[in-house]
Amino acid sequence: MVKRSLQASLPGIQRAKRAFALKGWTQDNLAGEVNLKTRQPIWRFFTGQPVDRQVFLEICSILDLDWREIALNPPAEFPEPGDLTKTAPLDLDDVVQQVRSQRRDKIQDQCGILQLLDINRPVSIDDIYVDVNILEEIASQQWFEMAEVQNLEPSEFDRVGLGAIEQKQIPGIEAVKNYSKLRVLGKPGVGKTTFLQYLAIECNRGELALNQVPIFITLREFAEESRRRGEFSLLSYIRREFLSSGVSNPSIVSTLLQAGRVLLLLDGMDEVLSQDITAVLKEIRKLSDKYYQNRFVASCRTAAQKLRLRGFTDVEIAPFTQAQITTFAQKWFVALTKTTAQSGRNRSAQFIQKLDLPENWQFRQLVVTPLFLHLACWVFHGQGKFPTKRTEFYKQGLDLLLGKWDEARGVERDRVYRGFLLPQKLKLLSQLAAVTFEQGQYFFDQRIIEQYIGDYLRNLPGATLEPEELQLESEAMLNAIEAQHGLLIERARGIFSFSYLAFQEYFTARKIVASHNLGALEQALGGLVSHITDPHWREVFLLTAAMLRSADSLVQLMKQQIDALVAQDPYLQEFLMWASQKTQQIPEETKMATKRAFYLALAKSPNTAGHFALASTLDQGMVLDAALENLLLEFTTDHSQDFAYVNACSSALNNILVMVLDAGFYKSLQQVKDQLPSPSQNKELLQDWWQKNYPAWVEQLREAIAKYRNINHSWQFTTEQQQVLQRYYDANQLLIDCLNSNCEVTAAIREEIEATLLLPQNELEDREWQGD
Repeated sequence: MVKRSLQASLPGIQRAKRAFALKGWTQDNLAGEVNLKTRQPIWRFFTGQPVDRQVFLEICSILDLDWREIALNPPAEFPEPGDLTKTAPLDLDDVVQQVRSQRRDKIQDQCGILQLLDINRPVSIDDIYVDVNILEEIASQQWFEMAEVQNLEPSEFDRVGLGAIEQKQIPGIEAVKNYSKLRVLGKPGVGKTTFLQYLAIECNRGELALNQVPIFITLREFAEESRRRGEFSLLSYIRREFLSSGVSNPSIVSTLLQAGRVLLLLDGMDEVLSQDITAVLKEIRKLSDKYYQNRFVASCRTAAQKLRLRGFTDVEIAPFTQAQITTFAQKWFVALTKTTAQSGRNRSAQFIQKLDLPENWQFRQLVVTPLFLHLACWVFHGQGKFPTKRTEFYKQGLDLLLGKWDEARGVERDRVYRGFLLPQKLKLLSQLAAVTFEQGQYFFDQRIIEQYIGDYLRNLPGATLEPEELQLESEAMLNAIEAQHGLLIERARGIFSFSYLAFQEYFTARKIVASHNLGALEQALGGLVSHITDPHWREVFLLTAAMLRSADSLVQLMKQQIDALVAQDPYLQEFLMWASQKTQQIPEETKMATKRAFYLALAKSPNTAGHFALASTLDQGMVLDAALENLLLEFTTDHSQDFAYVNACSSALNNILVMVLDAGFYKSLQQVKDQLPSPSQNKELLQDWWQKNYPAWVEQLREAIAKYRNINHSWQFTTEQQQVLQRYYDANQLLIDCLNSNCEVTAAIREEIEATLLLPQNELEDREWQGD
C-alpha cells in the first residue's frame, strides 16, 4: 500500500532549503502557495518529519524539485492524482479526460467567446472564426535589394512576399500539428489571439490533440499577477488556474506535464512590459525545456520577433485571401446584424459586390486582416455602402492601431515615445509619410527612415541630444512604431514601409492639411498641385480635398495647373476651340463642360477614345454625332469580301436618318445611301462596284458629316501632344472627382470651375476680362 505521508531525507532537506532560499520567501509565503492555513506543515517538511503526501508533493512541485529525489525511501508506485485512498496504477488517458471534463466550462468561457470592437454583446467564436493560413517563411526575414521592391506598383504594394515573389501557405491547424513548439507571428489585428483561442476550443472538444489538456495563458495577465506576488512561476500559475476549475490536487499539473499531455497556448508575448519580459521568457524557456514532450504554441507580433524562444519554430499568419474575406463577411452579417440567416447572407453578398468595385480597391488593401475587415463590415452595415470620404474610415483604423485596440483589450505598452501624446505621434508619422511619398518612396532603407526620425527629433523645441543619443533614440522610436502600432513594418531585411499604402497617403494628406498657418497651407497646396499629372498622387489629392475645412483654394489651384498644361500649344488650343464651338450647337439644358468633354473624347485623339466619363449626360444631337463617328470608324475596316455588309451599311444609314433634323444634311445622307448597290446583284458586279467606288463613297460621307456636323476632323497629334492630352484629360477627371467627393467647396467656386472646364485659353481670358 502506498504510504499516506512522506518525509524528506537529509540530502533532500538540503536541496529543498537551497531552492527555498532562491525564492526569497518566508515559510508563510510558501504555505500560501500550497494553500495551507498554517505554516506548520512547512516547518515539518524542512525538519524531516512526516508530512501529508499531497502537501509534500505540492511543496516539491512549487520549489521545482522532483519529489522522488527529496523523499526518504520514496514508494515505487507513483501516487494517483485522484482519490488518495486508491492504489491502482495511474491511467493517464483517464486523467486527461477527467481534467478536460473539469476544465471544459472554464476553457469555453475563456476562449469560446469574443468581444468584438464596438459590438455590445459577446460573440461565439464558432459564429465568426475563419480558418487562417500560415506562412512558413517570415517575409521580414527575406533578403532583397532595394531596387527589387522600389518599382512595385501601388496595386502590388501589399502583396505577401513583396510583389511577384509568392510564398506557400498552409492551414494553421496543419502548422500546429507539424511543429511541437510553434510561435505564431503576425501584424496587429491579424487574428493571433483568436487563433490560439480556437486551438483551445478545438482541443477542448477533442478535435485537436485528443490526448492532451488545453491550457490558455494570457502572458500579460501572468506577468501582472507574478509582479504582484513577487515571483514568476508559470508552473504555479497553471496550478492556480487548475484550482479555479475545481482540479484541487496540485500534483495533477506535474503529472500531465511530465507525461507530455498538455497543449500550452501562450498568448501575447509582445504585450508584456519590458520590465517583465525577461522573467516571462525565462519561465517559458524553463517550462518548454523541462517538459519538452508537450505541445507549445505562443503568439507574438511580427515586429517583436527578436524576443527569441529556443527550440520554437516561427511562422506568420498570412493575410486573408478573397475566399476568406467572403467567408468572414458571410459569418459577420449573419451573426451580428440580428436578422435572418438569409437576410445576412444577402447583405454579405452586397458587401462583397461593392468591395470588388474598382473605386473601392483601397478598402480591399486594408480588409486582408480580421480587424479592418470587421471595421469595414461594421461601416457597411450602418450605411449600406462604403463611405465616399475614405478619410473617416482611415482615421478609425489609425485610432485602433494607435491605441484604441490596445485600450479595448486592457493592454498597456511601454512608453518609449519620449512621452509623445497622440497628436505628437500623428505629427511624426505625417512627417515621415510626406517626406518619403514626396520622393516616390514606398519602401525605404532602415538607415534612411531612422535619419528622418532623427531630423524630426532634432527640430523639437528644447532638443539637445548628442548625435549618438539621437541615433539610439531614432532606432528605439522606429522599433516602437513597428512593434506597438504596426504602422511601419519591416518588409524585408532592413527595408521598411508603411504597413498599408493607404496610411502613407493619408498621413501625407494630413501633413498638407495640418500646415500651421494660411501661408504655409497655400505653399503646401502649391506643392501638391505640382503632382497633378502623376497618377500615384491621385489618392492624396482626394484625401486632401476631403480633409480641408474649405477646398476652394485647392480646386482653384488645380484648375490653374490643368489649364497651364495645354496653354502654350497652339494646335491643342485649336482642338479645344473646336470642341467649344461644337458645343454651342447643343441645347443649353446640357452643361457646357459635359458637351466639351463629350466632343474631346469623340474626336478619338489617341489614348482618349472612349473616355466619356466626363460626358455622362447626352442629348439627341450628341447621340447622333456618336453614331456617325462609330459608322465612319466601321467603314475604315475592309469588308470587300463580305457582301452582306452592303445591307448592314444601308440599315445603319436608315437608323441615323431617323435622328437627322437638318434638311440639307438629311438630303446629303440620302444621296450617299442611294449610291449603294443593291445587295441582290451578282457577286462580280458587287465586287466591281466595291473596288471602283467604295473609297470615294466613304469620303463623300465623311465630307457631308464634316460639313453639317463639324466632326470627324483628321486631327494629327504628335506623340508628345497625345501624351499631354491624356494628362490633361486625366487631370480634369481628377478635378471633377475631387469636386464630387463631398469636399467643402463654395457654390460659386464650384459653378465657375464647371463652367470653365476644358475651355481654350482665349475663352478663359475673355471670361476673366468680362468678370464672369
